[in-house]
Amino acid sequence: MKLKGILLVTRDIGRARKFYEDVFGLKLLADNSGNMMLSDGVFLQDEGIWRGFLKRDVIPEHNAGELYFEEEDIEAFAERLERLYPDIRYVNRLMTHSWGQKVVRFYDPDGHLIEVGTPM
Repeated sequence: MKLKGILLVTRDIGRARKFYEDVFGLKLLADNSGNMMLSDGVFLQDEGIWRGFLKRDVIPEHNAGELYFEEEDIEAFAERLERLYPDIRYVNRLMTHSWGQKVVRFYDPDGHLIEVGTPM
C-alpha cells in the first residue's frame, strides 16, 4: 500500500488552488469539477461534494492535524507569505524552537493548519 496524498476540503476551490500555487509553488495536475489534484500529493475537494459523501458538517480550524512543509530559506518564505497574504491568520510567526528548528504556523483560507519549518 502507498499513501498518495492528502485531501483538503475547501469552501472556494479556486481560492484554495491559488493559495497553494502562490505560497508553495504547487501545480495543478488535474481538475475534475470540484476535485483538483495538485503536485506533491495535495488534493482539493469542494465542500459540497465532501458533505454529500459524509453527510456531516465540515469543521474549519479543527486543530487536529497539520500540513508540514520544510523550507531551507525560511526567512524568505515568511517574508513572501506576509507579502502575498498580509491577512493570513498565524498560530505563530517565525520562531525558533529550543532544538534549533525555525518554524512558522498559520491557517490556509479554509482553516487548515500549516507548519513550515527548516529541515530537521
